[in-house]
Amino acid sequence: MAGSKVGSLGEYIREQRTRAKISLRQLADSSGISNPYLSQVERGLRKPSAEILQQIAKGLRISAEALYVQAGILEDREADTDVMASVRADAHLSERQKQVLLDIYASFLKENEAALKEDEAALGDEHTTRAP
Repeated sequence: MAGSKVGSLGEYIREQRTRAKISLRQLADSSGISNPYLSQVERGLRKPSAEILQQIAKGLRISAEALYVQAGILEDREADTDVMASVRADAHLSERQKQVLLDIYASFLKENEAALKEDEAALGDEHTTRAP
């Protein structure tokens, strides 16, 4: 079971690297990890540490958290919306920019949820104040 998790991690890293249109050698240079080691990670032959995953994430310009979840280091949080997944996958944004966008998005969701609760409460009050 652990082997399949490592394999899926390697596949995920390869997929992210391909999406970013960078070679294995370029990722090795940008992350500071040797090319042979990265190749072994992608093929599922090595299980990288959290520190190595962080370096890979930096090289790929993706969230280290996403790699931690893939590696089984962190539990997957509630499912991302398409918006959240798109922001996290965008190679053109820095990690800081991604986090700011996700924070703003989350605040909009909370605001909408609060407004919905207020509307429901107002409807509930309206029904209880009417005489039968």
